[in-house]
Amino acid sequence: MVLAAGLGTRMRPVSDHLPKPLIEIAGQTLLDHAIERLEAAGVERVVVNLHYKGDMIAARLARRSRPRIELSREETLLETGGGVKHALPLLGDSFFVVNGDIMWLDALQPALRRLASAFNPKKLDAVLLLQRTVTAIGYEGRGDYFLDAAGTPRRRGEREIAPYIFAGIQILHRRLFGGVDDTVFSLKRLYDRAEDAGRLAAIVHDGEWFHVGTPEGLDRTRARLAELRTAR
Repeated sequence: MVLAAGLGTRMRPVSDHLPKPLIEIAGQTLLDHAIERLEAAGVERVVVNLHYKGDMIAARLARRSRPRIELSREETLLETGGGVKHALPLLGDSFFVVNGDIMWLDALQPALRRLASAFNPKKLDAVLLLQRTVTAIGYEGRGDYFLDAAGTPRRRGEREIAPYIFAGIQILHRRLFGGVDDTVFSLKRLYDRAEDAGRLAAIVHDGEWFHVGTPEGLDRTRARLAELRTAR
């Protein structure tokens, strides 16, 4: 699943006329970058949720012949957790979820395949991809997670600064949503529940990662990709 329903308020004025997932970088939209990574990992069907300027996104997706695209329209914004919960009838037991405002470059092994290898559906409800805070392009914040010696993630406290951020790429099991009656909620709530139950894991991305959430982040992403092309 690709999360593409957000309003993109921090991306204004760009997002006033264009939904954030349709911003083009290196000749492709962020949405197409994500879908092609999923397809390369063997995903044959991708669910995309829609709300803000959803018809524009749907029209763009209609150009694709593969993988198979299914739309999950939200009449009101459901946030990340509510959006995935709403789409569960279209999803399998275990599935990738990718944010629509990020982009990443893989190293030797694709990040999605590394996530799949780290996921044991009998023992885990979620595996998150983390990025080192100091190497994240377009991110300014206090981080999200610590990792202990065994690689077990712990969400930072309110006054802490963490060395890793959640990279907006994950693999989830549908049972993570069991017993949740709310329709509007963040996935963070479910990560915390999985962490408390010892059913949350994480791996660290070994390539470059870009947060395209603001005009400044967009500029920094494009500048960095231009540097990489020049260096080749």
